[in-house]
Amino acid sequence: MALVEGCKHALEISIPATEVETETNRVVLDVQKRAKLPGFRPGKSPASIIRKQFAGEIRQQVLESLIPVHLQKQLEQENLNVVGTPDISDVHFHDNEPLRFKATFEVVPEIELGEYTNIEVPYQDPEVTDEDVTKRIDEIREQKAQYVNIDPRPVEEGDFAVVSLESVGGVEGDPVKTDEMQLEIGAKETFEAFNENLRGLSPGDEKDFEVSYPEDYGSEKLAGRTVKFHAVLKGLRKKELPELDDDFAQELGDYRTVDELKEAVRKAIFSQRQYEAQQEAKNSIVDKLVDTHDFPVPEVFVERQIRNRVEQSLRAMAEQGVDPSKLKLDWEKVKEAQRDKAIREVRASLLLGKVSDREAIRATRDEVDAEVEKAARQQRKPVAAVHMDFEKDGTLGRIASHIQTDKTLNFLFERARKTAES
Repeated sequence: MALVEGCKHALEISIPATEVETETNRVVLDVQKRAKLPGFRPGKSPASIIRKQFAGEIRQQVLESLIPVHLQKQLEQENLNVVGTPDISDVHFHDNEPLRFKATFEVVPEIELGEYTNIEVPYQDPEVTDEDVTKRIDEIREQKAQYVNIDPRPVEEGDFAVVSLESVGGVEGDPVKTDEMQLEIGAKETFEAFNENLRGLSPGDEKDFEVSYPEDYGSEKLAGRTVKFHAVLKGLRKKELPELDDDFAQELGDYRTVDELKEAVRKAIFSQRQYEAQQEAKNSIVDKLVDTHDFPVPEVFVERQIRNRVEQSLRAMAEQGVDPSKLKLDWEKVKEAQRDKAIREVRASLLLGKVSDREAIRATRDEVDAEVEKAARQQRKPVAAVHMDFEKDGTLGRIASHIQTDKTLNFLFERARKTAES
C-alpha cells in the first residue's frame, strides 16, 4: 500500500491468471446459455465464437466480478476504512496473464486523541433580574392587548389610526391597496410621512401624500420608491393592556397568583439563557479540540460539508424571498470561501465521534424512539408508520447520530474547567 497524500491511499493488486481464466470460463458459459446466434440452437454456440462475439461484455463482467472482491479482501487485510468510491485505473487484462489494477481511495484518518477533558472554557450560569422578568411580562401583556374604538376626534400622538390606503402614483402595475391598516402615530415603527400627514385628521377625512421607502424595504414593489397614497381615516383606537393581577396570571396557565407567574417567567428566562450560554461554551470546547488536533481529512467529507453549507445558504435566501438563480454569483468562489470552515467542521465531527467511541457514548433505543414519537405527533401519523419511513430513508440513523453528538457535547461540557468570563 502507498500513501499518496493526506487521506488518499493507493493499492496495486494482482489476481492470478488461473483465477482470471476460471472466472472468464464461468462468464463465457453464462453468456453461452443466453446467446442466440444465427445457425446455432440457443445455448449451443461454440465457446470460441462466444468469446469473440461477446468479448467486450465478457471482459466487463469479469472485471466487475473480480475487482470488487479482491479489492475488498485487500482492504480488510490492510484494515483500511474506506470512504467514498475507489477509483480504479491502470487495468492490465490480457489472456493467460494476471489481472492487475490500481485502486486509489480515501480512508478515515487515524486520530491520535489528545486531552479532551478538563478543557478551560469561559462559563458561568446566567443571572435573571427583576427588570428582566418585568420586561418579559410586559411583552406578554402587549401580546394580549386589546384595541378599543374611541369617539371621533383629531388624531393625537399615541393613537392607533385605522386607515384605508391606495397608491395613486409611484408604483408599477396594479396599485397597492389595503382597506384597513392600523398605524400607531408617533411609534418608531411608523414611517414619519404617515405620522406627519395623519396627525390632526379626524375620522372621515381624506388626504393625498407621498411616502419614501428605503431600498431594503420588505416589499419588492415598494422598495426604493416614493409612492403617492390616497388615505382615508376610518377610525381611531386605543390600546388597553390587561391588568397585571391574579386573574391575568390564571388566564395564562396553571398559575394562581402573579407571584407564581413571575417565578415561572424567571425560570423560563434562566433556562433559555443557560441553554444559550452552554451552547456557546460547547462551541468553544469544540474549537479548542480542533485547534489542538491536526490531522488530514478526506476530501469527500470536505466536499460534502461544503455542499451542505451552500445548500443551507440557498435555503436561507429562498426563505427571505430571494431567488438564488437570479443572483450573479460565482459558485466556485462561494464554495472555495466555505472550504476552511468546512474542514474545521469535518475535523470537529470526527473528533466528537472519536470521543464518543472512547467513552462508549451512544444513543439508546428509548431516546431514538422518543424522537420518532415526537415526529409522529407533529405529523399526526401512527408511530409505526413514521418509524418505518425513517428507517427506509435513513432518518433513524441521523436521529441517533444527532443524539450521540449532543450527549458527547454534554459530556465534554460537564468535564470542562469552567472559568468566570473576564
